[in-house]
Amino acid sequence: MAFWKRYGGSLVMLAVFGSIAVGFWLAMDNLFYLLNFGYIGGSIALGLALYANRYPHARRVVQLLVGLYMLVYLGIFCQENMQIEGFWYYLFSGVFEAATIHYVVAKIAGPLLFGRGWCGYACWTAMVLDLLPYKRPAAPRKNWGFVRYIVFALSLLFVGALFVLRIADKETILFRSFLVGNALYYAVGIGLAVALGDNRAFCKYICPVTVFLKPASRYALLRVRVDGERCISCGMCKKVCPMDVDVTDNSRDRLNGTECILCMECVEHCPVKAIKL
Repeated sequence: MAFWKRYGGSLVMLAVFGSIAVGFWLAMDNLFYLLNFGYIGGSIALGLALYANRYPHARRVVQLLVGLYMLVYLGIFCQENMQIEGFWYYLFSGVFEAATIHYVVAKIAGPLLFGRGWCGYACWTAMVLDLLPYKRPAAPRKNWGFVRYIVFALSLLFVGALFVLRIADKETILFRSFLVGNALYYAVGIGLAVALGDNRAFCKYICPVTVFLKPASRYALLRVRVDGERCISCGMCKKVCPMDVDVTDNSRDRLNGTECILCMECVEHCPVKAIKL
């Protein structure tokens, strides 16, 4: 029983991603999907096991394992555009593979299970931004969330124009846009973090992927909850939350509730251990 209590999360994650890996392997008749989702699931399971054993950098380990794999191996070496432009490209091409499958699993259907967990454990942009020193937001949240919808629309228009104008060698253009896009994301993300004193400012205001993540995250199975009887209303959970979530409210309508990245900072810093998944 003690073993399951400690490692149950890791085993469940292995089972979920293992099922996805085998399912896509058999359906697509491609060993890559078995290895790909097996690796990602194994990395997440390892991180959960490290967290269960109180390793302080467990989430960082997962970020590096998954983020570098997707950025360096899939993105640079395999030249797959894993940004949102890659999703539009394969979607318009009528091909259900690569970025399309990635978005369906991690960013469209997946959030129904683990919410914005992608942002907390696998995003290669946040992987770098979380290394900056601004762990806690230094100022109240800005009303700049509309910018993400503009970036979302621009990415759609960019890829749509490639098809409408019948531009040749789209894959080369998509690969170059992946490199340029990531460079811009890092530059803007770091600039905003420094200017606002907030590592996660890019995630809150700019990232277009959140347009997919937010709707399903509202109904996520895995959610941080507070025990109202134990809570002493000290406000520590709100202070340490990098995404400004009102952790004290268990309602699905809680302030910024769809932006919880399951970083567990509130759980770790609660002085009376009133918060848990």
